[in-house]
Amino acid sequence: MSDSTEVKLHFLDYWRVIKARAGIIILAFLLTMITAGVTVYFMPREYFSKATIEVKPDDTSSMHVFAAGGYNPGSDPRLSPTQFKIIQETGILYPVIDQLGLCAKWGGAQPLLKEQAYGKLLGMLDMTAVRQTDLIEIGVWSTDKQEAADIANEIAVVYQDRRIADQRQMVDTGLARLQDEVADQTKDVADLRAKAAKIRMEMGIVDPDPDNFSNSGLDLDMAPVKSVQDEVDGARLRTQELQTQLDEVLKMSPDALLVALHMLNIDDPTVTKTLPLEQDTVTEEAALKSSGLGPNHPRIKALEATRQAYLDQLNTAITGIKATMATKLELAKTTQAVLEARLQEARDDFAKHKDAGDDYTDAKYRYLEAQRLLDAAQERYNTQEVQNGIGIVAAKVWEHAEPALGPGRPKVFFYMMLAAVIGLGLGTVLAFFLEYLDTSVKSLEDVERFLGVPVLAVIPKNVGILMHQNSDSQDAETYRILRTNVEFNRKNPEANTLTMISGGPGEGKSTTLFNLAYTCAKGGYSVLVVDADLRRPSQHRLFGVENNVGLSNYLTSNMSFQEVVRTTGVENLSFIPSGQLPRDAVGILNSQRMTDLIRDTRVRYDLVMFDSPPILGVSDGAVLASEVDLSIMVIEHRRFPRSMLQRVKLAVQNVGGNLLGVVLNKVDAKHDSGYGYYGSYYDYYSTRNGEEQPAQIAAKANGHKPQATAEHEVHGEQY
Repeated sequence: MSDSTEVKLHFLDYWRVIKARAGIIILAFLLTMITAGVTVYFMPREYFSKATIEVKPDDTSSMHVFAAGGYNPGSDPRLSPTQFKIIQETGILYPVIDQLGLCAKWGGAQPLLKEQAYGKLLGMLDMTAVRQTDLIEIGVWSTDKQEAADIANEIAVVYQDRRIADQRQMVDTGLARLQDEVADQTKDVADLRAKAAKIRMEMGIVDPDPDNFSNSGLDLDMAPVKSVQDEVDGARLRTQELQTQLDEVLKMSPDALLVALHMLNIDDPTVTKTLPLEQDTVTEEAALKSSGLGPNHPRIKALEATRQAYLDQLNTAITGIKATMATKLELAKTTQAVLEARLQEARDDFAKHKDAGDDYTDAKYRYLEAQRLLDAAQERYNTQEVQNGIGIVAAKVWEHAEPALGPGRPKVFFYMMLAAVIGLGLGTVLAFFLEYLDTSVKSLEDVERFLGVPVLAVIPKNVGILMHQNSDSQDAETYRILRTNVEFNRKNPEANTLTMISGGPGEGKSTTLFNLAYTCAKGGYSVLVVDADLRRPSQHRLFGVENNVGLSNYLTSNMSFQEVVRTTGVENLSFIPSGQLPRDAVGILNSQRMTDLIRDTRVRYDLVMFDSPPILGVSDGAVLASEVDLSIMVIEHRRFPRSMLQRVKLAVQNVGGNLLGVVLNKVDAKHDSGYGYYGSYYDYYSTRNGEEQPAQIAAKANGHKPQATAEHEVHGEQY
């Protein structure tokens, strides 16, 4: 089974519960709606009025001399919540109560205490803040629409006056504090200016602009120090270069040095003139040797002597170069030392002059900074004086409250819709709760799962006596299904004695047995019905005969079988009434004569059906179940708990009986839609060419819905 099918089945189960418990749901819905309607009807009608005010943020913090330039009081997110709390305080609401006389108005002959009136007024308030604005809506609920408007307007006016007064007081206090700070700052500026002038005069400092941040007249000349520093740096570089060249020359061999002289930027005239000559002799000597002259040849000897003379000159020149380089290095070091001494003297002289001007520079900076703060404070003070003269608007009423045209509460439509939702929800929950508590048999699956036996038939509710109905009615078709399933579920064709059992009285086993016997007789079986319910017999009323002589007489006397059996108006159907049960004959079913009767009737008739009392009530039902071949359990739909049905099954098994199956009786197909398909087949097979058959018409005339024929329900035993 796919997931979608399972979900569908679950939904249908829920829908079945809702249909089965529709009465509970409707009752809960109606009770909730009635309760809500009555409550809303008697609730007082309240009117709503609101006044809109604009609240300006406090700006008194900007009156300080050292206030931050980026201060923005309008960005405070706590403004609206704070003002909400202030409006609800006694400082605002007490004057409103006094000016409107609410204590006497609400108290009548005995005026309310101001605390009581305050509590009531607080409960009438409904304030909201308009998002992204400084607007606050002061709303008031009251049963008197004019009173709601008056209270809202009075609260707005009292709050506006109170806030303006508080703001003005804070402004005056801030101006006084700002004036004191300006005076103190003026004194500090004068003192710092005098201190700077004193230092300038004592040190003989020339400052062309003592009241400005321009320090051009006080800048010390760094040029001498920088010039000497440049010379020292050049001397250090020259010394380093000479030291590097000398180190490289000392590490090289004479031959390598001759080659690297031009790379070291060393230019010597002797080397420059002699080195090419020496190289020419080497070349010429190599050429002569290549021509075949030997090493002792006079020309070779002459060239070697000439080359040796050149080498001696070069070695002498190299020695002179090394000596010259060493001399230059010593001179460079001496020059560097002299220049470093001059640099130190220049630095000492500059530091002496710098220390002389630091104190004055610091004093001048302090004076000018104090002067800047004084100018800013004076400007702030002048600005606040101008604003104070213009007027302070800390709060402004933009919209005055007007009497409402109609009541705002209770919201009848909303309350009734809410009550409808609650009523349906409560009824549904109650229905599912009762369904959860109900452990009775509700479906075919319950029977097969808890009892492990097949359902032979499903009998609808209010089934009548088939003897008095049309043979092609829907009820008759239901019992033909039962007959067919009994035939197919009998493993032994010779097992022809059966009894109908139930757990309790009133489950319809007697009617079910009678209709089954009638159906079997109409189907050609010779059937005997034995009313073995000796304590509460009912079959004789169904057959319409007297109950003077019957089974009890046969079991307690020597009467013959022919004396107690009766024929009926139905062909192939015989009947043995229960007879009158003597008081001293309780338990007569558990006798040899009863066993002989069952054995005798088994060979006389095709089917012998015994009506028995409830098996859990008296022992007669268990006795019959042990004697007959088959037992059929009749279960009333949605009546007894499953545990009771388990005991009925165990009672049959404990006496060795054979439980053939279950008949699910008194099913309400209107509410339990899962059983609707039992009648759908009958509608299909009872209609030909789109026209109703006479049997259908007769069935509808009797108030019954047509059902399928037994021939098309052969496989019904699985249900």
